[in-house]
Amino acid sequence: MPFVKEIKNKAYFKRYQVKFRRRRQGKTDYRARKRLCAQAKDKYNQPKWRLVVRITNKFVITQIVKPLIIGDEVMCSAYSSELPRYGLTVGLKNYSACYCTGLLIARRMLTKIGLADTYKGQEEVSGEIVSTEMNGKTYYVDELDDDKRPFHCNLDVGIRSTTTGARIFGVMKGATDGGLDIPHNNKRFPGYDGETKKFEAESLHERIFGGHVNDYMEEMQEEDPELYKQFFSKYIAAGHEPGSLEDLYGEVHAAIRADPKAAAKKSFSPDKKFKRAAKKTLAQRKIDSDAKKSAIKGDDDDEEEDDE
Repeated sequence: MPFVKEIKNKAYFKRYQVKFRRRRQGKTDYRARKRLCAQAKDKYNQPKWRLVVRITNKFVITQIVKPLIIGDEVMCSAYSSELPRYGLTVGLKNYSACYCTGLLIARRMLTKIGLADTYKGQEEVSGEIVSTEMNGKTYYVDELDDDKRPFHCNLDVGIRSTTTGARIFGVMKGATDGGLDIPHNNKRFPGYDGETKKFEAESLHERIFGGHVNDYMEEMQEEDPELYKQFFSKYIAAGHEPGSLEDLYGEVHAAIRADPKAAAKKSFSPDKKFKRAAKKTLAQRKIDSDAKKSAIKGDDDDEEEDDE
């Protein structure tokens, strides 16, 4: 009989340790999280800020987060579901909407901490990366005030693949154009060629202003008008046609810069059916009991009269 090596022996099971719950669920990359959250000891309790980007099936979620011992604390948030306030009601998770959401959280955070007037970012969207470059590779925001340095944070993409042209980098581009200092380079933006190592800003500019959607609308409208009406029914209902998207996104950018603050929350007034009724007092229960008894006696007296 051939010898079979015992792999999982008693020593293996004695030393076995279950992985973290979110690691078992595949939700958290703890190797990346440690490097994003662990701060140098000479920073004197200065939080290491993160721009957290998550894209769902319908919306884009962005948050400015700082790590604490008890857990992460969200200091500011912005969602693409807020964009209808600024005039964008369709395509709330495409590249252009990601850029708008990044711009919104940048302006909202800087307004909250009083840096909005000092660091306005890149007001004319060109797709170019215009700022200080360290070693000709990494993007940094210029320090415009000796007393007020730019707000620095790192991009947190979670477990998403960091491929060239990914929408998470559209959020980052919007945030940096909005005035946040997020170190990065142009290798993951649309228009970068990995072979020639060249970057075409026109491709990124076209993607920010919905050029890819516009081209698809024009192509489908020519080839199959019925399918076009089905695919872009919400665009048509909102009055958006091929050629009008660039102006639309330009207006959205201007509206976000004009008023980036979150809308006031509506006061919650639940209906009576959702509100638990107060308990009856002893006196009220006695009154209800007597009324019920008298009603029963009245019914019995009526039945006896009918029998007679």
